[in-house]
Amino acid sequence: MKFSLILFVSLLLISCQVQSAESGIVLKETYPELIAQVKKKQTEIKAAYQKADSTKRDSIIEAAQDYLLTTITTDFFNHWYGTEWDFNGTTRTPHEGKIACGYFITTVLTDAGFKIPRVYWAQQASEYYIKRMTTDIKRYSGASIEKVKTYFQEREDGLYVVGLDSHVGFVYKRGKKLQFVHASYYNPKEGVKSENLDSKNPLSASEYRVIGRILDKEMVRKWILEEEWEK
Repeated sequence: MKFSLILFVSLLLISCQVQSAESGIVLKETYPELIAQVKKKQTEIKAAYQKADSTKRDSIIEAAQDYLLTTITTDFFNHWYGTEWDFNGTTRTPHEGKIACGYFITTVLTDAGFKIPRVYWAQQASEYYIKRMTTDIKRYSGASIEKVKTYFQEREDGLYVVGLDSHVGFVYKRGKKLQFVHASYYNPKEGVKSENLDSKNPLSASEYRVIGRILDKEMVRKWILEEEWEK
């Protein structure tokens, strides 16, 4: 009986690993566990920030920026990859239901601890909420994708939200790596995916692009203090 139980658990673990390996990613935790871990970290950082004097608060914000950039672009994105796209998709859970492009942006940020109006923002044109998250904004109209790539290559590492003609997604830069992460309507079954900026995708095809660099000091300060964002 004991041997049978061990064998069953072993086969279950192997099955889970194979299923994860199909996307090339082995997840470290369930999605609710990830949200809980981030919430715990947020609470710890908030306590340290409130106790710190003004000279130490900047360094705490910088550490929180690094933490959020890494956690969103690895842990959160990894969970969402492969979630199907649908124009009316509003799922809160990766791979359960479908997700629209705007809801992908606002759901990831909400689950990472930002108290934003998730549903309201997702229903607006992307430029609406980009302007509420940052003043570091660049717009292109009719520019080639090569020109847009050059802009990112000349910028510092970080996370950007990019609004397009009729779409929105994240771009993140880390060293020489540039990736467009979005809930793709080009292939709804593939849904959330990461691809090169100049691949066949809405970013390279769009005539209009509005680019906002997020996770600046003010945005992260609001995250630390759990401040609510206005509509």
